[in-house]
Amino acid sequence: MTYYVYILSNIAGTVLYTGVTNDLTRRIFEHIEGSVPSFTGRYKVHRLVY
Repeated sequence: MTYYVYILSNIAGTVLYTGVTNDLTRRIFEHIEGSVPSFTGRYKVHRLVY
């Protein structure tokens, strides 16, 4: 199975979030939708950096 490490940031670039997933497309969509209350939702971290 393949896993991906990804980094998200807010628009201003002042907050970074690092995550690991096996389905990058699904996980980024979950972050953007805010379907799960989390750090990324609170700080609006939705921009994929890497």
